[in-house]
Amino acid sequence: MKSVFQQPSGDRPVMALILLLTGVFAIAFQDSLVKLMSGHTSFWQFQILRSLGNLSFVTILAFFSGGIGLLIPRNWRPVYLRAGILLVCMFFFFSGAPYLSVAQMAAGLYTYPLFISLLAIPILGERVGRWRVFALLLGAVGAAFILSPWDDDFSLLQVLPILAGLLYAANILTIRKACRNESPLALAFAAAITFVIAGTIGISLLTAFPLSAELRSSMPFVAIGWPELTLLVAAFALFASVLNLTANICISRAYQTADASWLAPVDFSYLIFAAFWSQILFAQWPTRNAIIGMTLIGSAGIITAWRERVVAKRRRLPN
Repeated sequence: MKSVFQQPSGDRPVMALILLLTGVFAIAFQDSLVKLMSGHTSFWQFQILRSLGNLSFVTILAFFSGGIGLLIPRNWRPVYLRAGILLVCMFFFFSGAPYLSVAQMAAGLYTYPLFISLLAIPILGERVGRWRVFALLLGAVGAAFILSPWDDDFSLLQVLPILAGLLYAANILTIRKACRNESPLALAFAAAITFVIAGTIGISLLTAFPLSAELRSSMPFVAIGWPELTLLVAAFALFASVLNLTANICISRAYQTADASWLAPVDFSYLIFAAFWSQILFAQWPTRNAIIGMTLIGSAGIITAWRERVVAKRRRLPN
């Protein structure tokens, strides 16, 4: 157990693969549960309760896995920057949860490999070749199928998961480039602290300056501060904390110990797990357009990962 929570010592691709599958399965389950429970709590209340659970569990794990020092990042700036990015990502992702299908949420979020390709231009100074351009176009077509802007019932809320995908890409790049040598527990602890602070600020502002009744009625999950706390909500938040912590630690460690190009195709198993939980919890399979869009987005991500792996191999070859 200690080796999982301490600073990584090198790449371990097979272990990273297992960790990523575990993390993706857990996070897909949690995301589906949040949609299920969105009518009983608020984004701010849920984040505070879940993050307090995360803080407790992370502290216990650190104590038994090598000491409280595992909670202290080596470089706090990128760690807390990543936590802030993840916070805004989750806000966009869950804002439309009461109104969007699980498939729409999942496919929107999983446009992130396309954004990684775009962000790699200014951040990493990489060139975008024809394969990446093709993948970007393929992903854009897939997103169009998911959004279906030509439908009469199209809503701008459907764009929110795609904005979350942009921020999730920034989160992945931050982990890989600036947080590679951090303990997963330090990353999880920083995220929990950030979410508790943001949740407290959000509730305080919404209590002091309540939004209009119309807005609270149309988007209650994010427009209401602290609804009545029930035992059901508390139990749900605790369970979500276990799932979230498991997923965060597994996914963070996976991307720390293997190339993103190796993991990206497996990461798209989230779309399969999301469809599975959608059927189990809501008796709802993705629509035909959603399936087409998810397939195109997944294919675009796999093509991008394949090209990145090819380019990485070429760079390692002697001149």
